[in-house]
Amino acid sequence: MNRPPPLRQATLAGAAALTLAALLACSSDALRAHEWTSPRPAAYSQPPSPAGGWSGTLWAGPEAGAPAAPSARNCARAPQSFEIGAGPQWDAPRQIGLARRGERALREREAEPAAAGKWAAPASTLEPAAPAAMADALRPSAKAEARKEPTPALQALPPTRPADEPVSAGVVDDNADFGAYLAYRERRAQLPVRVRDVRERYGLTVHDARGRPVPDAEIAVFAGSAGKEALPLWARTDASGHAWLHPQAAMPGLGASLLEIQVRDGRSGARGSALLQRGQKHALQVTLGEAGRQPPKPQLDIAFLIDATGSMGDEIDKLKRSMRAVADQIARLPTRPDVCYGLVAYRDRGDAFFVRGADFSNDLGAFQQQLAQLHADGGGDTPEALNEALHSAIHRLSWRGDGTARMILLVADAPPHLDYGAPYYDNDAIAALAKGIKLFAVGASGLDPVGEYVFRQAAQYTGGRFVFLTYAKAHDPSSGPGRETVHEVRNYSVETLDALIVRLVREELAAWPKA
Repeated sequence: MNRPPPLRQATLAGAAALTLAALLACSSDALRAHEWTSPRPAAYSQPPSPAGGWSGTLWAGPEAGAPAAPSARNCARAPQSFEIGAGPQWDAPRQIGLARRGERALREREAEPAAAGKWAAPASTLEPAAPAAMADALRPSAKAEARKEPTPALQALPPTRPADEPVSAGVVDDNADFGAYLAYRERRAQLPVRVRDVRERYGLTVHDARGRPVPDAEIAVFAGSAGKEALPLWARTDASGHAWLHPQAAMPGLGASLLEIQVRDGRSGARGSALLQRGQKHALQVTLGEAGRQPPKPQLDIAFLIDATGSMGDEIDKLKRSMRAVADQIARLPTRPDVCYGLVAYRDRGDAFFVRGADFSNDLGAFQQQLAQLHADGGGDTPEALNEALHSAIHRLSWRGDGTARMILLVADAPPHLDYGAPYYDNDAIAALAKGIKLFAVGASGLDPVGEYVFRQAAQYTGGRFVFLTYAKAHDPSSGPGRETVHEVRNYSVETLDALIVRLVREELAAWPKA
């Protein structure tokens, strides 16, 4: 989303006014992964979607069968960079119509004179438009003319805040407060999102014969007790040996009343199973006769998925400054994890790049160099290429195999484009669960209701959390850190974002069995 960051220098106000005057005068322009044979899932009714798709797609969706299993053996290498374009017709920079963007900016300034984080874009970033369209976009409102009021002046820019000021953030676990989450979804039922029905939910826990949790165990679900009809529902357990399963969300219209849950530990090959009578109980347990040996230290793969459009400058700069401190604190956790870092950044069609990233590496210095090269720019309309970037993070990065905790930390302020065709975030949430990847979605300032819904939807399905920045005044990011938020959440805790990231990692690894 191309809105300027809230921490804009006040000295730009005069330049912005001069540029606006110049513009007014303008007169031109799963379970292959599980190593056992599973039938192809039966066809099911996918939510309607526009035609088309992205040439960078690596997995065609649940109907194609389980996504490839995470299988990398290590990340002891320099980060390997990659870049994927939007497609031949979009790889050249495009013109964004000024009338549309300028009109939106004026509407926001007139309708929300004290709104937070929605400042008029500096004119130097806007492309030319036809003179007539320009005049229409910048003409005072009919209401103002009727009252003989002058055209609203440019809003004063917010004061500059200290560059090293901490960022405060809150977090909610929608699986822990599931009833409140379902009520939120009901209130927001009319939003233009990819809806999957998660009301039917089961908690599965896997232990070994000694009662210890089995992390990263592979799960497959079949219709009936004979295990003949594979469902597009796969998962891997987390560090505590737990996974959430949503049969109706994975396969809308599923009629089978009896499901078979098959589990396998990839390290030892031990297997187990359980029958689930739908609607009768919401928790079940599978015990494996044997579990594989744990590595001396838990393996953690953490990928940063970053919206790099123009409105994200503050968040990217703060991430750059804090990355070393966050990594040092993670390395000193009691579990002493073996950490690999990956990066995927994205913008939108017509920008300098579409999706760009660096594969996993344990070389933190080299990873920081990749992060240092990332700058905020581009955007245009509100949605961005989140679908394609999430797809790349899940399927293109070299996630390590059995015995690994896997996390994606999404930092963004806008929802995905749903008009570009596949891939779609809801399909890739299914793939993430199959690969044992939890999504922790951080909503930056300006995230709209559609973005909040999508972020919470993907985080809840994969067992992650929804994180959101908080401020002294909920609607004013320039007010500095605080406890207030515009999001529809309750009973949330607040701390600095750095400390929160470390805490989420610590909690994720705390239950990991000792070697």
